[in-house]
Amino acid sequence: MGELRTVAELMAIAARTAPKSAGQDFIVTRILEDEECGKLGEAMVAYGERSGKRNFDRDGDNVSGSAAVLLVGLRDASPLGLNCGACGHPKCVKPNTHEGEFRGPNCALRLLDLGIALGSAAKMAGMMNVDNRIMYRVGVVAREMGLIDADFVMGIPLSVTGKSPYFDR
Repeated sequence: MGELRTVAELMAIAARTAPKSAGQDFIVTRILEDEECGKLGEAMVAYGERSGKRNFDRDGDNVSGSAAVLLVGLRDASPLGLNCGACGHPKCVKPNTHEGEFRGPNCALRLLDLGIALGSAAKMAGMMNVDNRIMYRVGVVAREMGLIDADFVMGIPLSVTGKSPYFDR
């Protein structure tokens, strides 16, 4: 579905051009389509079974049924240097020294940048009447699979059907 690819590309543009702290850009994106979505969805279900974490199966089924997924992440985001303490430390710390589902810590302001980029991308999909939902679980497994080189990542699956599969689940 070429039209949906175009929407995903517009979403990636919206994420790229979203406002960022001090004008510094650490946002990365990647578009997955068709069978890549199916593989990611299956891996999400398997991750939930392996980890015992809830709702990876539900979200994995959603991703498997999606025609495209936009991944949006932060990569190598340096702290802004404000020593604001929002990350939980009194002074800015070296980022990405802890490995978990995501790499961290991350500067809270850089995470806000990611949130603004995600909101801009989701807004673009909504303006184009494409059903979507920002999902944390997508990012966990996409990162584990190496589908995107990012320290912290979220995913936005896309669907064009008579009813959004991402709500009333």
